Amino acid sequence: MATLKELRDERLRKLDELKQLGVNAYPAKAERTHTLANVTENFSELEGQDAALVGRIISIRKFGKLAFIVIKDTSGSLQLFLRDGEIEPLDAEQSQLGLEQINLLDSGDFVQASGQIIKTQTGEISLGVKKLRLLTKSLRPMPVSQDGFTNKEERMRRRYIDTNINQDVFDRFVRRSEFWQATRQFLLDNDFLEINIPVLEHTTGGADANPFVTHMDALDQDFYLRISHELPLKRLLGGGYEKVFDIGPRFRNENYSDEHLPEHVAMEWYWAYADWEDGMKFTQEMVRFIADKTWGTRKFTLANGQEVDLGQDNEDWPRVSFVEKIKERYGLDVFECTLEQAVEQLKKIGGEVEKIDNKSRVIDKLWKKIRVEIAGPAYLVDVPDFLQPLAKLQAKDSRLTEQFNLLLGGTEASKAYSELNNPIDQLQRFSDQQKMREEGDDEAMMMDIDFVEMLEYGMPPACGYGHAERLFWILEGVTAREGVPFPQLRSEVDEVTKTIYPDIKL
Repeated sequence: MATLKELRDERLRKLDELKQLGVNAYPAKAERTHTLANVTENFSELEGQDAALVGRIISIRKFGKLAFIVIKDTSGSLQLFLRDGEIEPLDAEQSQLGLEQINLLDSGDFVQASGQIIKTQTGEISLGVKKLRLLTKSLRPMPVSQDGFTNKEERMRRRYIDTNINQDVFDRFVRRSEFWQATRQFLLDNDFLEINIPVLEHTTGGADANPFVTHMDALDQDFYLRISHELPLKRLLGGGYEKVFDIGPRFRNENYSDEHLPEHVAMEWYWAYADWEDGMKFTQEMVRFIADKTWGTRKFTLANGQEVDLGQDNEDWPRVSFVEKIKERYGLDVFECTLEQAVEQLKKIGGEVEKIDNKSRVIDKLWKKIRVEIAGPAYLVDVPDFLQPLAKLQAKDSRLTEQFNLLLGGTEASKAYSELNNPIDQLQRFSDQQKMREEGDDEAMMMDIDFVEMLEYGMPPACGYGHAERLFWILEGVTAREGVPFPQLRSEVDEVTKTIYPDIKL
């Protein structure tokens, strides 16, 4: 079997021969009148009509004065039928090839074919080619099938190959796009205004996460890459906007897992004069709308085997009490128990106890052992105030926040709450978080005095909500890295590439 270098050398030889013929193997202009699927789906109306089609060559077969080329575009595939005497000869100036130059083409090349829509004698819908133009000469062959391209690391490094030969992967990222389109459409339809906010921040907040740090030369100051959209969007509420959202990347300097990536796309909305009860109803509507538009169903089998049914429009999702679940499972009162008592329970269930920063973190780890069992959809409520420094407190119990998290597939797929808008209370909670940072908790929130100043000018009562593309991964049934086109990987150049480019420092 020929090596990759040998196959590439042969294609370079063909490229050189094309150059000698005067053919530009990479012209800028292409013409298309129909997609390939449009031809096959509407053949009865289009038969006998002229068409110009484009696509990547999947296979080539030549039998004397006949040739069959299968091409593929985003919509599907189609056969090109070439016959001597019907296809025009070489026209190098137009990058046009005749039947004699078919041997200079390879699978992977891009071509434009013009001719008549027909059926062959075997009944296959085809294009009877009159003109064939080379649009791109490929120098590396695609794997012949997905069976030869199964290494997960390699698929992620060369996702452009993965999406070419694995249709399910290709379709996944179409759905990912539809997921965010549906999210945006639902919010716009409900009179939300999309306002993009900065990625670089002097002080980052809105979540428990360790940020990335960069330096801005123009100001000669360090900046953080945002870990959340929250605080800038709430500043917009203080600025007079009543319904705002943003969709874009956020960055958390943490390890990879099946649920987390250091960089991912997220959306947050903020709604003035609404509270968490309004937010719960709105979230049900939004998630169901997204599911309908993206997958066309509300019933899912998740990657962990759990079955999820998002339910009918008139059904409310059940609620799960955080404090009651902790007490029921571990016998702990989250407010009265000591750090030592909480650690003792964590040890019993095999949780990590080597890095114990404070009771809040231990309680959170205990909860995460419970949530994996909850398929959902359900709302987690009764979250203690010490776990959420940005939410209002419940009137019935001031130790609990007006927060809800969407539980789905054993994890928290989104978070929302009635926003804290009391500047005195907010300053105290920031101070408590700052103390946790000083004691070694790198994920505790930073003091943001500018945000406190905004609250002193006044921000209306509001509900805020956020979900990342983790919601997509859950319903799609894939891990985090399988759910994005290009996950971050350690930089690496394979040995074949090094031998191909020996004079390039890699």
